[in-house]
Amino acid sequence: MCSGAAFFDYDNDGELDIYFVNGAVLPGFTSDDMPTNALYRNNGDGTFTDVTLEAGVGDPGYGYGVAAGDYDNDGDLDLYITNFGPNVLYRNNGNGTFTDVTKEANVGDAKWGVMAAFADYDNDGCLDLFVGNYVDFTLENHKECRFGLGDLILYCHPRMYNGQPDVLYHNNGDGTFTDVTKTAGVYDPSGKAMGLVFSDFNDDGWLDLYVANDTVRKFLYMNNGDGTFTEIGVRAGVAYAGDGRVQAGMGTDSGDFDNDGDFDIFVATYQEDHNTLYRNEGNGFFTDVTFSAGMGTESYAYLGFAALFLDYDNDGDLDLFVANGHIDNDIEKVDKNISYAQTNQLFRNNGDGTFTDVSAQSGEGLQVKKVSRGIAVGDYDNDGDLDLLVTNRASLPTLLRNEGGNQNHWLQVKLVGTVSNRDGIGAKITVVTGSRVQVREAKGSYGYMGQNDLRVHFGLGNASEVDLVQIRWPSGIIQKLKNVVADQLLVVKEPSKRPEGP
Repeated sequence: MCSGAAFFDYDNDGELDIYFVNGAVLPGFTSDDMPTNALYRNNGDGTFTDVTLEAGVGDPGYGYGVAAGDYDNDGDLDLYITNFGPNVLYRNNGNGTFTDVTKEANVGDAKWGVMAAFADYDNDGCLDLFVGNYVDFTLENHKECRFGLGDLILYCHPRMYNGQPDVLYHNNGDGTFTDVTKTAGVYDPSGKAMGLVFSDFNDDGWLDLYVANDTVRKFLYMNNGDGTFTEIGVRAGVAYAGDGRVQAGMGTDSGDFDNDGDFDIFVATYQEDHNTLYRNEGNGFFTDVTFSAGMGTESYAYLGFAALFLDYDNDGDLDLFVANGHIDNDIEKVDKNISYAQTNQLFRNNGDGTFTDVSAQSGEGLQVKKVSRGIAVGDYDNDGDLDLLVTNRASLPTLLRNEGGNQNHWLQVKLVGTVSNRDGIGAKITVVTGSRVQVREAKGSYGYMGQNDLRVHFGLGNASEVDLVQIRWPSGIIQKLKNVVADQLLVVKEPSKRPEGP
């Protein structure tokens, strides 16, 4: 499947660094050239330096995903790596180095981990950890699938393997975690997780969880506010496609694409099927609006893996980016109309509930054909528009620098929690410019196997000033800032108690 990557500032210098997760030889095998993961420090001039060895984060495992979060609230970002085999937690020492604390933290889940996310699901000020696991595959139960094609061997269908339960770790606040999967109500051995996102879908101040599964129904876990969740995917209308079909759920994200104040869901899926856009109706139900939004037939010819909402043109509407690429390198021998390497897709939000595929008009970086998998989004050059990092199978990654978004005004918000977790993950931020109201969340990992910039980005169009920035912290504290100048990184520290007045 290939691996993911992270945009995160590991050394707190204000520049986004990059962490790449790499595949490796399978557990139990050796090689003269053992690949490892890699950390690149941003030099602040558009270049990066490999600092993997000195930082101590070159995990040699068969890697898939990465999540960054300050789980110990000491002011720097730690790293969690999902592997085919035991996962790894690196604690940031604050001096440019990391320490492997997996064993003492009790988070070395040994299943096939694909994606993970840090989130404070119980609002106690400490980041918890959710790990999405894929199928129950081992070298011992490996199958060869020929599909009647003679000597041609293709990947077996996921339905040929059992699912695996995901894992929820509760942060104990002392550097250790406790597996609370069953007691929290998120244990389901049928799951085959690929993508996941924490988001407050019902606006009650508690983070809910959406899990996109491959070839089985998707899960929507609603947070009950007491340390437990209730799964309502079928009832809410987000377990299947609008016509009732099970889909091959891949990467997923949440975002308010229609600017109505609640968070919608997008899921990438397999070729010869459509990616799916679910509109949040604000009453506990979602509607599949894929085709009415212009997102249906445009995805049939592609196999989508990662998907992200982002406002690439800073016009105040969330657009969509999808990373594509097939899984079988011999697929052209089976169907000449399907290609292994594929172009990625950028969909511009038209502001009326519909999208337009603008990939062909968006520069040479969107014309590259590769077998893409993971995405990370962030403003790595600090110019006010969002850039993209795409990982590709058996090929160099693609770094897409945004050249046009800063023609409009923008605002980025960096949260510093005091009562809440250090980076304010789970906070809801509302930005008002005239009659336009935008709502975003400070989120951990989302999309597919990657970590995105924790700074929250808003495109402002032609507005040079923001009338109101309102932050609802995970602690419940409401903070308001008025008449904020645009085109800046706004650093907001959480007050230690609820502010007085309106």
